[in-house]
Amino acid sequence: MKVTVFGSGYVGLVTGACLAEVGNDVLCMDVDSRKIELLEQGGIPIYEPGLEAMVERNTQAGRLSFTTDAEQAVEHGLFQFIAVGTPADEDGSADLQYVLAVAQSIAEHMNDYRVVVDKSTVPVGTADKVRERISESLRAKGKQFEFDVVSNPEFLKEGAALDDFMKPDRIIIGSDNPRTTELLRALYAPFNRNHDRLIAMDIRSAEMTKYAANAILATKISFMNELSNLAERLGADIEQVRHGIGADTRIGYSFIYPGCGYGGSCFPKDVNALERTAREVGYDAQLLTAVEAVNYRQKRVLLDKINRHYSGDLQPKTFALWGLSFKPNTDDMREASSRVLMEGLWDAGAKVRAFDPEAMEECRRLYGDRDDLVYCEDQESTLTGADALVVVTEWQVFRSPDFDGIKQALSEPVIFDGRNIYDPHRLKEAGFSYYAIGRGD
Repeated sequence: MKVTVFGSGYVGLVTGACLAEVGNDVLCMDVDSRKIELLEQGGIPIYEPGLEAMVERNTQAGRLSFTTDAEQAVEHGLFQFIAVGTPADEDGSADLQYVLAVAQSIAEHMNDYRVVVDKSTVPVGTADKVRERISESLRAKGKQFEFDVVSNPEFLKEGAALDDFMKPDRIIIGSDNPRTTELLRALYAPFNRNHDRLIAMDIRSAEMTKYAANAILATKISFMNELSNLAERLGADIEQVRHGIGADTRIGYSFIYPGCGYGGSCFPKDVNALERTAREVGYDAQLLTAVEAVNYRQKRVLLDKINRHYSGDLQPKTFALWGLSFKPNTDDMREASSRVLMEGLWDAGAKVRAFDPEAMEECRRLYGDRDDLVYCEDQESTLTGADALVVVTEWQVFRSPDFDGIKQALSEPVIFDGRNIYDPHRLKEAGFSYYAIGRGD
C-alpha cells in the first residue's frame, strides 16, 4: 500500500520506517528541509535503538523516501498519516496548529479519495476539527472529494519504539466508517497475525484512549513517589514496599518504581492537556492536577537532599552527574529531571560535570558552553574534581560501577541516587554517605 506520513520526528519516522519494513511504499514529508536532507543522506534526527538501520535498509530498498513537497506527499498515499507535534500551549492545552496545517495541505492538494489518519496525540474532538478544516478548504476551492478521518493513536515507548510498533499489544482504530476500519485493518495485518490486536471504536473514544493510558501510567509513578516520600518519614524502605505490592497481580510491577520524577514528551504534556480538556467541559479533574503537582515536587527531591547534606552551602561544590535523558535508551531531554537538578545547582553556585551515553549533543544544544558545566566523555571522567556523584537516569552502564574507584576519585564519598539502582547496605558498609528515594536516608 502507498502511505504518506506528515512529520519525520519521533512518531512519524518510526511509523514510516515500520510500515516500509513490511513492504509498504512510504513517503515521509516534513517542512524542515534540514531534517529531510539529513534523512536522505542516511542520518536520522533522533536516537532510537535500531531505527537508523531500519531507515537505511528501507531507503536503499526503495520502500521509504522523503520530501518537503506537500503536493507530492498528498498525491502519493491513500493513507495520509498526521504525525506532527502537538506541543503544550501556554495554558497547558495541546497546540493543534501543526495538525490543522497538515489538514489544510491535504485539502489543497487532494485529487482523489484519502484516508486521513490522526497519529499524533491529540485532544478529544480533534478529528472533527481536521474534518472541518478539510471540508471548508475543499468548499472554498469548489472541489468535492470523498475522504475519511480516522484516529489511530500511537503507543510507542522511547527506547523500545520499534518493538512496540512491530509487535503491538493493541492497535486502536477510531472510525465512523466501517469501510475505513477495514482499510486500516488491511494496512496493519502484518502486525496483527499472531492474534487479533486491533480494537475498533468510535473516534472520540480512540482519541481519549491515548490520553487515558498515559495519565494512568503517570498516576502510578506519582503515587509511588508520594509513597516514597512518606516511607522516608516513617522509616520504611519503599523498595521492599514495591516488591510487596507488585506481587499483587491487580497492581503488578510496571510503573511503580520510585524516582526523581517522570519527564519526556508525553506524560507531562498529556496529563496537562487532559486536565485542561476537563476544565473546558466544566469538570475539575483533581486527580490529574495532583499527579502533575506531585511530579513537579519530585523533580526537586534530589536537590533538596543535596542541600540538606551540605547545609545549603553549594557554591564551591562540583557534582558528577550520571544521566541526562529523561529515561534510558533515548537522547530526549524534554522535561527531564536532570534539567531541573542542573539548573537548581547552578542557581546555588555549584558546578556540574555531566555524562550520558546518548544525550550529550542534546544537552549541548540546550545549554551550550558555560563555565559551570563540563561535558565529559565517559562516566569515570565526571568524577575528576567532583565532590559527590548524582545518578539521575538508570542507564544499564551505571548499574554496576567501580565503587572503590568512585570513592577514591570523589573529594567526599557521597552518592545521591535518584533511581534506587544501588544497594544502600553495601554502600554504607563501604563508607559512602548514600541518599536514595524513599529508603530512609
